[in-house]
Amino acid sequence: MADYRVEKDSLGEVRVPADAYYGAQTQRAVENYPISGVRHPRHFVLACAYIKKAAALANRDVGDLDARLAEAIAAAADRVLAGEFADQFVVDVYNSGAGTSFHMNVNEVLANIAIEALGGQRGDYSVVHPNDHVNCGQSTNDVIPTATRLAALLMLRGLMPALDRLVTAFRARAEAFDGVIKAGRTHLQDAVPVRLGQEFGAYAAAVTKATNAIEAAGAACAELGIGGSATGTGLNTHPEYAARIVAHLRQLTGLDLRAAPDRFEAMQSQGPVVQLSGALRGLAVELIRIANDLRLLASGPTTGLAEILLPSAQPGSSIMPGKVNPSIPEMMNMVCFAVLGNDLTIATAAQAGQLELNVMMPVIAYKLLDSLQILTNAIGIFASRCVEGIEANAERCRAYAERTLGLATALNPYIGYRAAADVVKESLATGRSMRDIIVAKGLLSAEQLDRILDPRAMTEPREKEEA
Repeated sequence: MADYRVEKDSLGEVRVPADAYYGAQTQRAVENYPISGVRHPRHFVLACAYIKKAAALANRDVGDLDARLAEAIAAAADRVLAGEFADQFVVDVYNSGAGTSFHMNVNEVLANIAIEALGGQRGDYSVVHPNDHVNCGQSTNDVIPTATRLAALLMLRGLMPALDRLVTAFRARAEAFDGVIKAGRTHLQDAVPVRLGQEFGAYAAAVTKATNAIEAAGAACAELGIGGSATGTGLNTHPEYAARIVAHLRQLTGLDLRAAPDRFEAMQSQGPVVQLSGALRGLAVELIRIANDLRLLASGPTTGLAEILLPSAQPGSSIMPGKVNPSIPEMMNMVCFAVLGNDLTIATAAQAGQLELNVMMPVIAYKLLDSLQILTNAIGIFASRCVEGIEANAERCRAYAERTLGLATALNPYIGYRAAADVVKESLATGRSMRDIIVAKGLLSAEQLDRILDPRAMTEPREKEEA
């Protein structure tokens, strides 16, 4: 048997691997775009399969597609949704403008699956045609932006539970560490005491706010322009088609989808995707800050702060025995740096659309879904292999709290800012404790200092006491 078959498209004959379920246009894309070796993520393929199934059913409903063909296409999409034929989606993520090449990859694979199911031979498009049947009522221009939004919403189903687990982990650590007094630090210098639990509670609050922003952006992505066809006019579609395909998509995916009130805008603008990417960027910024805090608080163990103990993930050095690094927070940082870069790419590509179409959609989809995937995976690991197992070095924290020069702040209402500053300077110059200096100068009694400089009391608002 020959190892290829000959297919024809509008440009002429193309040799396609004999066992391939894709066809001529996909093969041209394989030859034209050997760019990164990276293929579109699984959820993008799934999103396209949902769209193709919904389109087949909608076109069957309105009489634009024979029921036998529509059901064969829908069944082919079901097989893709079940995980079959994953190796047939072979177009590089960097392909033709708007994603026409990848879109035709999907159309051809589904056509050939349906052809075989109906008793035909792969490549015999007289049975099921990629354009006339699988793509009935559709255009790359409304399919790809819809697939991007659908894929993102499907992937949020994984990210949101990971974020919930991380918030829960920080809250649990906040509760466990509520009684641990430590030195606060501003500008990386001594500040008034705080509780370690207060720091971790703030981490939980920050991630919660970022999660809420992502949820809001996800809701914006539920507005779909499918049915707009090539430019938003709905050319070659039945008047009921747009509403029906959205209804089928809602039923198939279980997502709260809705038709865009202005399909022209939905096809021109990538605003909702930019909003979601921006929310992911905001999350990444918070996670970078938090991961860096954990690395700093765990620094040491003998020459750093060493206020917390991170779970040991792996040996930390190929040359220094016994060294253990904050490997999981380091990984979290790197993932978040990639998300920041993805967001810049998305923003740049989104503003590069012209008139009725943004031709940069393939890179927008790739970078958005990459951010969702790596954040979901990394946050799960960050929660389970790091945050949930953090322990406090309460003795070290207490020692710093009792020595911090930030304690002098509590003296302001009793001896004044200037006198308190002089005490701090003398303490630094002589090595004597502020307590000894204050008592020796007769500024306050030891009993008064016990009340004023109680570190636990300083971590909460309180009424001014008479000295």
